[in-house]
Amino acid sequence: MKKRTVGVIGAGHVGAHVAFVLGMRGVADAVKICDKNEQKAISERQDLMDAVMFMPHRVEYILAGYEEMGDCDIIINALGNIDLVATGSRDDEMGFTVPAVADCIPKIMAGGFDGIFVNITNPCDVITDLIQKLSGLPANRVIGTGTGLDTSRLVSAIAQQTGLDHNSFTAFMFGEHGNSQITPWSLVKFAGKPYEELAKHDERFRFDRKELQERAIKGGWVTYSGKHCTEYGIASAGVTVADAILHDKRAIMAVSVKLDGQYGETGIYCGVPAVIGQNGAEQVMEYTLTAEEMKDFKECCEKIRINIAKAAALSDK
Repeated sequence: MKKRTVGVIGAGHVGAHVAFVLGMRGVADAVKICDKNEQKAISERQDLMDAVMFMPHRVEYILAGYEEMGDCDIIINALGNIDLVATGSRDDEMGFTVPAVADCIPKIMAGGFDGIFVNITNPCDVITDLIQKLSGLPANRVIGTGTGLDTSRLVSAIAQQTGLDHNSFTAFMFGEHGNSQITPWSLVKFAGKPYEELAKHDERFRFDRKELQERAIKGGWVTYSGKHCTEYGIASAGVTVADAILHDKRAIMAVSVKLDGQYGETGIYCGVPAVIGQNGAEQVMEYTLTAEEMKDFKECCEKIRINIAKAAALSDK
C-alpha cells in the first residue's frame, strides 16, 4: 500500500510543529524534513522519533534535501525568519522569504516533485503566488493557509462571546493574511440563521464587530508578544489543509487560492473559502457580499497585488 508522504520545508517553530501534528493526528505515514541548518533538522527528527510511540500509528521521520522531496504527495512550506515580524507586519518578512523560496523551489522541482504545495510562509498570499509561478504547477495545486488561521481566531472570539462550540456556526475571514483582512459579517450563520436575527432576542449575539474583528486580526501579535513565535494554531491550519487533500474530504475552508474572476478579481492569491480535496483547491466558493464588504475586500486585494509586484522585483535580483 502506498504511504502518504508529506514534506516539510523549514524546521523552525512552525515547521517542527507541523511535523509533530502530522504524526499526532495520523495524517501522514512518512514526513520528510528539510532545513538548511542540518543540526537543527537532525535534532528535530530525534525529538519527533522519540514521540512516535505515542502517536496513533507508526510514522517515519526522514531527513531530506530539496532534491529528495520529489516523491512527496504534499510539501508544506514553512520557511521563515520570525524575528522579522517584530514590526507588526508580516510584509517585513519578504526580504528574507522571497529569496529563500526563489532558491529552493527550482531545486524541489528538479527532484521531480509533482504533488501539491501548501504554503505557510509569510506574506502568505504573496509567497503562495510566487511558489505557483516558480513551480509551474497548476494553480489548484498550490494553496496557502491564507486566512484559515485568522478564521479560527474569529471563530474562537465568537465562541467566547456566545458560549457556543466552535463548530456550531460558520464564519470566515477574507482577504490577505495580514492587517487589511476583513470579516464579512453577512456570512456569519448559526445553523443557517444570520446572527443579526438571533441578536434581536439574545444579547449574546449583539456583537461589537470592530472588537471581534480586531481580535481575529491581532491574535497573532498577542501570541508573538509573549513567546516571539506562533506555533500551534498555524501548524494545525496547515495540517488541516493537508488532511483534506490526502483524504479527499472536499471540505470548505478559508485558504489562499488563485482567483480567476471570482469576486471580480483575477490573477492574485487571496484568502477566501474554497473546496479542498484530492486535487487541491477544487472550487472557489463565491458568496454574495454586501457593498461595503466588497469595497473593503477590493482594497485588501489591491494591497496583495502591490506586494506581489514587490516580490517579483526581489525574486529577479
